[in-house]
Amino acid sequence: MKVSAYAVLEQGGKLTPYTYELPEIGDEEVDIKIHYCGICHSDLSMMKNDWGMTQFPIVPGHEIVGEIVKLGKHTKGLKVGDLVGLGWNSNSCTHCNQCMEGSQHLCNNAQGTIVGRQGGFANYVRSHWNWAILLPKNIDLKKAGPLLCGGITVFNPILLAGVLPTHKVGIIGIGGLGHLALKFLNKWGCEVIAFSSNPEKKDAILKMGATKVINSTKPEELETITGSLNFIINTTNVNLNWNAYLQALSPKGTFHTVGAVLEPMNIPAFSLIAGEKSVSGSPTGSPTTIKTMLDFCVRHNIYPTVEEFEMTNINEAITHLEEGKARYRVVLKA
Repeated sequence: MKVSAYAVLEQGGKLTPYTYELPEIGDEEVDIKIHYCGICHSDLSMMKNDWGMTQFPIVPGHEIVGEIVKLGKHTKGLKVGDLVGLGWNSNSCTHCNQCMEGSQHLCNNAQGTIVGRQGGFANYVRSHWNWAILLPKNIDLKKAGPLLCGGITVFNPILLAGVLPTHKVGIIGIGGLGHLALKFLNKWGCEVIAFSSNPEKKDAILKMGATKVINSTKPEELETITGSLNFIINTTNVNLNWNAYLQALSPKGTFHTVGAVLEPMNIPAFSLIAGEKSVSGSPTGSPTTIKTMLDFCVRHNIYPTVEEFEMTNINEAITHLEEGKARYRVVLKA
């Protein structure tokens, strides 16, 4: 199958039209005709080779919504015409302990959709059937793409930390990830404290369900919630005053990061020891957890706030995101 896509041919380059040929489909693979694809900051990082694992040319895009057009002979549970979503992962080994326990996203041999293979800034994409997530009926296809990466990235920690509806929680950074965490935790039943460095977002953040907005640049505001939060999720990728947030946790509270902070995080041991607090992190989530999240979204009408661009205007969309103008996720229409 011939695929028409947009690729970065070399580090520092822009996305340009690119055509490549898919080999014969594997027995457990599916081909997906793409309808929509979100743009994630991870796409930008891969385009720039920030993480040192990009293989050029690269077709980014891993928040994919589309339609099954071809199936390998040993695929299961899918048929041609099914609407599916595809996120960060496209394959896993299916036989290691992690896969057998239902944590396929932690498989040592998991394959990223845009790591060593070509992604969703295209008209077609291929994956293992297990990672082509059947979409619930009545889901909004135009807004579903960012749930497949950004959404699951902040939904999975809620389950991992055992967050309860009675908990008081905090979210650091109300952007592409943080605004989804806010919507999830609001519908989870929590009292939600939002930490933002942009006062202009305050009204919008409150409308999304925050109980209170704290200016993270003002230490005196942080001090007003000392010892009160059961759970904090960090969605930013910059170095912060980590101890200030650890002090905001209640005893036995959890600080969880999904933001890819490149510098070492300076975590004081006694801030953890004294209150039996913990620090954790996670990537995305398993196919089962993604399905659970999508059902939760449809039940509670939870979607990202998106801006839509035509795929042909892809470089304009990338610039819009890079300049920090996106409110709050960017979606490409194929």
